[in-house]
Amino acid sequence: MVRIASERDAIVADTEAYIAIDWGTTNRRVYLVDRHGAVVDTMSDDRGILSLTPADYPAELAAIRARFGDRHVIAAGMVGSNRGWHDVAYVDAPASLTSLASHAREVADATYIVPGIALRSGTRADVMRGEEVQVLGAIAARIAPADGLFCQPGTHNKWIVAAGGNIVDFATAMTGEIFSLVKAHGILAGMLDGDVADGPAFRDGVRRGLGARDLGVALFEVRAAVLLDIRPAAEAAAFASGILIGADVGARDDLDGRPVHLLASGALAGLYATAIVMAGGDPITLDSHAAFVAGIHAIRKNL
Repeated sequence: MVRIASERDAIVADTEAYIAIDWGTTNRRVYLVDRHGAVVDTMSDDRGILSLTPADYPAELAAIRARFGDRHVIAAGMVGSNRGWHDVAYVDAPASLTSLASHAREVADATYIVPGIALRSGTRADVMRGEEVQVLGAIAARIAPADGLFCQPGTHNKWIVAAGGNIVDFATAMTGEIFSLVKAHGILAGMLDGDVADGPAFRDGVRRGLGARDLGVALFEVRAAVLLDIRPAAEAAAFASGILIGADVGARDDLDGRPVHLLASGALAGLYATAIVMAGGDPITLDSHAAFVAGIHAIRKNL
């Protein structure tokens, strides 16, 4: 991004500008945010927590500050997990941006990590880190309602329910991870190297997965269909992906006619949107990056 000198000087002079980091398992995205909450610079890379040890983080932060300026840093995501830099205790649901801000931890000078959210409901437990900032940020920015259902596709897909501007319930599905595992190991290894895209094979898989109570049986059908020349080998990956996403979406019994706010982008967002429509829901795609920044900015103001 090329800026005129006056704009660059204004950014440098903005003492309230800060660095926000969405620090995940495999990737991270860094934003330079001005006092008004506008992003003035950004970068992304593959320096997620799996590529780092706790001893690496001071040098990583120094490199980030060398590029974006010696500013306050606010990070969210898996960086605050027991596999990240510092294990920052979860906030229990229901949770708001205010409660996240009040439990943020200063782990180094002018460097804060936002806690995740824990669900302790009867016999079911769940946790998340990072997704909560996007959901609550989307609500704060008024690009999503204070009461609604959110879906965040990824390696671990999140279904999140908000009420009154708080996160009150959520569930994590290991959909993407299961696909990666069956692609790399076991009887389906070597069969799922084709393209995964919305089309007849994917939609056949979604129909098979919706309401499936025999997911293991459905996945073996991927292999059998190819061996028996019922389905071309090139369609196996799309069919298997459809089965898994269909089973994920179909596990919800509250989608009929309901808006589902998708915090995602790219091909995966489109695949989930297709499955949600096939399940009777109404997908609404939101800008996950804008939602994250809005959430972090609200937390910043409450630190």
